[in-house]
Amino acid sequence: MTDGGKKQKRRLGMRNSRSRIGQRLATLLGHPQMAGIRGALDITTARLERLERRLPPPLKSPVVRRRLLWLGVIVGGIGAAKLISWQIDRSLPDPAEIQTFARRGTLTIRASDGTVLHQLGAATREKLTIDQMPKQLIDAFVASEDRRFYEHNGIDIQGIGRAIARNITSGGLVEGGSTLTQQLSRIVYLNQDRSIVRKVREAMIAQKLERSVAKRQLLEKYLNLVYLGSNAYGVGDAAWIYFSKSVNQLSLSEAATIAGLPPAPSVYSPLEDLEKAQQRRNNVLDKMVEAGYISVTEAQAAKAEDLTVKPSEPKKIQSDAPYFTYYVQQQLPNYVSKEAIEAGGLTVETTLNATWQKAAEKAVKETIEVDGSAASFKQASLVAIDPRNGEIRSMVGGYDFYKESQFNRATQAQRQPGSTFKPFVYTAAIAAGFSPHRSYLDERFKVDGYQPKNYSNKYSGWMSIKSALTNSINVVAVKTLIDVGFSPVIRMAQNMGIHSKLEPTYALSLGAYEVNLLELTSAYGALAAQGNTVDPHGIRRIVDRKGNVLYQSEYKSKRAIDPGTASIMTWMLRGVVTDGTGRAAQLDRPVAGKTGTSEKARDLWFIGFIPQVVTGVWLGNDDNSPTWGASSTAAFTWHEFMKEVVKGMPVQNFPDVADNFDTRKGSIKAQPVKPSRIQSLGAGADPEESSRDRRYEEAPAEPSYEEPSYSAPAYSEPEDPEPAYPEPPPEPAAAEPPPEPEQDAPPVAEEAPPEPEPAPVGSDPLPPS
Repeated sequence: MTDGGKKQKRRLGMRNSRSRIGQRLATLLGHPQMAGIRGALDITTARLERLERRLPPPLKSPVVRRRLLWLGVIVGGIGAAKLISWQIDRSLPDPAEIQTFARRGTLTIRASDGTVLHQLGAATREKLTIDQMPKQLIDAFVASEDRRFYEHNGIDIQGIGRAIARNITSGGLVEGGSTLTQQLSRIVYLNQDRSIVRKVREAMIAQKLERSVAKRQLLEKYLNLVYLGSNAYGVGDAAWIYFSKSVNQLSLSEAATIAGLPPAPSVYSPLEDLEKAQQRRNNVLDKMVEAGYISVTEAQAAKAEDLTVKPSEPKKIQSDAPYFTYYVQQQLPNYVSKEAIEAGGLTVETTLNATWQKAAEKAVKETIEVDGSAASFKQASLVAIDPRNGEIRSMVGGYDFYKESQFNRATQAQRQPGSTFKPFVYTAAIAAGFSPHRSYLDERFKVDGYQPKNYSNKYSGWMSIKSALTNSINVVAVKTLIDVGFSPVIRMAQNMGIHSKLEPTYALSLGAYEVNLLELTSAYGALAAQGNTVDPHGIRRIVDRKGNVLYQSEYKSKRAIDPGTASIMTWMLRGVVTDGTGRAAQLDRPVAGKTGTSEKARDLWFIGFIPQVVTGVWLGNDDNSPTWGASSTAAFTWHEFMKEVVKGMPVQNFPDVADNFDTRKGSIKAQPVKPSRIQSLGAGADPEESSRDRRYEEAPAEPSYEEPSYSAPAYSEPEDPEPAYPEPPPEPAAAEPPPEPEQDAPPVAEEAPPEPEPAPVGSDPLPPS
């Protein structure tokens, strides 16, 4: 069969096929259910016929009509292409993202003055502007990575071709085809996936960036973000990590070395292989000559230079205040979501005073190194809080976070507070209407089988609660607790800020139940703030990488103590510093505070305050072993820190104390304990105790008897409850309670006590004058 016959047969077949399709379509349209569609087609056909009749004769020509059809197809195609391009462009990331980009998991923690305390994750630690970068460093990167950077629109076709040719002739990968803009696109928007889809998307993003962002800005961002090995993100980090220099101090040889790192940082790192690093440096210098940035002579001089590395640790990879910044990290999930933390780029603005923190670190370090060996303690912690707003201003949780232990003794260590708990007993008493001149007989006695003991096994006769607090007398603290009641004391401590578990036992008054330094210091802050308390906190604000505020602290104070009680207690605690066991803490201004020692001197405390700052110090050992120290050492450590804090700080006086001690009414009700048995053992020393036993004597945390129930008794509450122990009668005069002791004098007693011996637990020896 001829070719013409075959064509004729195909046309005939096609005609028959179209005829069959037409017949089937006519049958389908003839179906009753298609009546609506058939009617619509008829209307459309009629309209097209009317339109055709109106066309001028030239447009009715089949040739013209075909041309018009093709024109419509072309115009429609162009429009469709533009629409698709617009849709693709819309799907690409916003170029503005490069201005706020941060890698996942990065976190920056700042002090209250804005200085960086710690940077975590793959962060650029030294960000530079393009004007801060030396020209030879910029030229080295452009020559090595993207010679036509200033000419292309994000994709360099010539560069791709040149790279392919050079890699073929060199027999290996010596040059890449990606532009700097493409590399920046990959860093900010993509991943390291080696796929065609990722490569195409990278090129499209690069072109969009070039249309939206100036070349200098693109270069600045790239040089700050590019990974250069050894935890160096950006040229500023690399200059420091490899050469311990700023970028302005780099030689041409060193600049070329850094510029040669991007293709394979681990391979070309001078810290890993100095020979390969030098070869790569020389390659970059040759490219700089080819690009016209340096002369052959300059290149030869740089090649002749020995490459000497001087490695340094990345800046801020270790925290300036590690115990505090890790405490802040532990608190973060309370304020922002896990997803926000993982996304990275968060900046945490904290309450820490960087200057005070240095003073705190120094005070803790010196007390351990100077006093620790002699007194047999190896650890210390310190916390300083602004009592007016609860902000933690300094925190040291131990001797050395990175070399010894990350355990935070300021927030995690639960230790017996010893006599530093006594102010809660006396605060409850004063709040219940007790006078600070209310007196008790300081004597050996037992209550329901429990026998509290004083320092040096000495007892001083009648003594006011103010004098007892000044000289840290244990017996009077227990007797006061009995008159006030377990429940009011526990509630008072909790209202002031103690959250650890407290039990209703007589040993409560001597600090038998464990607390941590942060809560104890914060609780004293209620006295410094005239009865108000604010929860201690270390975070002021958290912002994301775009500057959106995710959290803003809004802590409000609450009333824990009536102002009158707070002022009286502060006045009483001032006596501890001026006349009692806390004299080592004295400053050039009024100070109030309390020392404390636990059983066998395992814990040495001082918590003290001025109106603007409350600071707590603890000394001891992690294994809870005894020390040979005294709480006066903690008071001296407090002094060494606070003398730096108060420099330039205005002197503020504590509120005046009203003199209506005997007529004032209490703000709470006492709920006196009703002991089953009280036994007086006399005022003399216990003959059964040796001096060493007395050295460490302290009330046990768990007494070997069953405590009486402390549920509120059914009785009519007096304004000033009768004490469980009778006060001396007003007549004769000789039987009245003794006056307060003079400064540096021992407490007045019925008989002058002998010279004091080493301090027992639960009582604080007077430091030397």
